[in-house]
Amino acid sequence: MLDNLPRGTICIEDIEMGMSRYLQKVVTDEDIEMFAQISTDRNPVHLDDDYAQDTIFEGRIAHGMLTAGLISAVIGEQLPGHGTVYMGQSLKFLAPVRPGDMVYAEVKVIDIDVAKRRVKLDCHCAVEGKKVLVGEATVLAPSRKFD
Repeated sequence: MLDNLPRGTICIEDIEMGMSRYLQKVVTDEDIEMFAQISTDRNPVHLDDDYAQDTIFEGRIAHGMLTAGLISAVIGEQLPGHGTVYMGQSLKFLAPVRPGDMVYAEVKVIDIDVAKRRVKLDCHCAVEGKKVLVGEATVLAPSRKFD
């Protein structure tokens, strides 16, 4: 038995269909700048007000993968939590996230393979109730048992 699992981690043996978790975060100018630094994606649509004003977005937007990272945070911190390993993720970006937007990121269990410790999660992010990102993730969940 693994006694060192962090509190809040949900093991494969305890995951149930329909289980869900979420987080909310305001995306700030600083978040966008730090993501640009880390990712090396310095596209001016994210960083330059004047440039972004003349795009189809009519203003700056956050990196799509910054928004997707909030899904990763829910998975890695809450469901299943620490010890989870990403196996795959599909994403579809539906609308932009702008500096100052409150993003609601949620994952929900839609399939479980206990024998393989695999969990499929429906994922989405929304701003003011409007979905801005949808997708599915497949993860390897932690277990209380050794393989």
